[in-house]
Amino acid sequence: MASPALISETEAWKDLKAHLEGIKMTHLRELMGDTERCQSMMVEFDNIFLDYSRQQASPDTISKLYKLADAAYLKQKIDRMYNGDHINSTENRSVLHVALRAPRNSAICSDGKNVVPDVWNVLDKIKDFSDRVRNGSWIGATGKELKDVIAVGIGGSFLGPLFVHTALQTDPEASKNARGRELRFLANVDPIDVARNISGLNPETTLVVVVSKTFTTAETMLNARTLREWISSALGPSAVAKHMVAVSTNLPLVEKFGIDPNNAFAFWDWVGGRYSVCSAVGVLPLSLQYGFAVVEKFLQGAHSIDQHFSSAPFEKNIPVLLGLLSVWNVSFLGYPARAILPYSQALEKLAPHIQQVSMESNGKGVSIDGLPLPFESGEIDFGEPGTNGQHSFYQLIHQGRVIPCDFIGVMKSQQPVYLKGEVVNNHDELMSNFFAQPDALTYGKTPEQLKKENVSEHLIPHKTFTGNRPSISILLPTLDAYRIGQLLAIYEHRVAVQGFV
Repeated sequence: MASPALISETEAWKDLKAHLEGIKMTHLRELMGDTERCQSMMVEFDNIFLDYSRQQASPDTISKLYKLADAAYLKQKIDRMYNGDHINSTENRSVLHVALRAPRNSAICSDGKNVVPDVWNVLDKIKDFSDRVRNGSWIGATGKELKDVIAVGIGGSFLGPLFVHTALQTDPEASKNARGRELRFLANVDPIDVARNISGLNPETTLVVVVSKTFTTAETMLNARTLREWISSALGPSAVAKHMVAVSTNLPLVEKFGIDPNNAFAFWDWVGGRYSVCSAVGVLPLSLQYGFAVVEKFLQGAHSIDQHFSSAPFEKNIPVLLGLLSVWNVSFLGYPARAILPYSQALEKLAPHIQQVSMESNGKGVSIDGLPLPFESGEIDFGEPGTNGQHSFYQLIHQGRVIPCDFIGVMKSQQPVYLKGEVVNNHDELMSNFFAQPDALTYGKTPEQLKKENVSEHLIPHKTFTGNRPSISILLPTLDAYRIGQLLAIYEHRVAVQGFV
């Protein structure tokens, strides 16, 4: 791949830079008036709809972004990731989270070895163990069933599993499977987090899952020792083997800690922490709570997007389009932030998880070759579910700084409510906001419109909205385990596209 040292030195980058002024002069109202353009900026895959027509981009912009992708060898880099090449050059490792959700009969190689059988050995072990805990054949030291789980881990060992857990809690199938069970996550080294996690729990019915690749992460190991003391002071030191298990690659340290190495669940160097939710890191605690069958659907959803990402042409490829548009917004239009706005309370932990996936992956000041970047890369991610965010920070989004927004909606609610006498049901009320907000950001409100509405002269400047604020909309048919897996993988691959460019 002989190419200029920096992507910003390529003709494709310079071409986009030259194109920038024309786009800055064009209001989104004008762009949205072109029906053909708008229709060309809608993509559908497996009943997931992406509408990116409210981006500050013309069809010409999009074709120039494809040329930039070619100049960055994007397709080759995606292929290299799937082929198990050591694309993580700083740690000399493969990056193979796609192997974590590959079907049993797939072949994905790292260092010449098909890793899929290893993945399924661990998945089978998790299924067996979680089934035994859930059906009461694995019991605690005093003969009681283990109904409560505390997962101890920080960063990637916490944010992803917490996001999926929160999203599944109100899914009808998952919540039925979780009845009478409790899953908590202990991340912070602050003793307050420990106190909150053990509050109301009985050591006799509690299983602790310690998640640390090396079994040396300072915060995780201090919290693990604290919970070990909580268990052994109540039930005796020998109880640790029945009440604590590990997700780790360091079996000697697991054994030294007092956990039976047979109750350690492996993952691999080619799994990055922030991409580890589909490994034992997430699959074990989530299977204990919801049953392995539900979690397997989540993995299948992620796999469906893995296939789409690796095979769909760029103009129909949801993660590629999203990644290229993020590059456009950050590195060309100069917008430093992005708001992730799911119109579903079940997705309340999506933004904190994507914050880490995105800001740790692309929070770089140098290229992969160590050259300082002469342009901004990566964005500041934040977000809240709608409609809460509307009463929190949308003022800034509508009238203050320009912050590109991701609106995520779901056609059918996990928990539909129909109140007698209400004209609109609760979910339709929510979704009317989901559809209205992107338009309000796009079109704004002019002083002329306000005058026609008889707004007092002195209030007109305060009620004027400039519009011309970009957003994308993603619409999912439902929010079950499969769709949660798809949404996760869309964001993971979008981040990879940005990094690759």
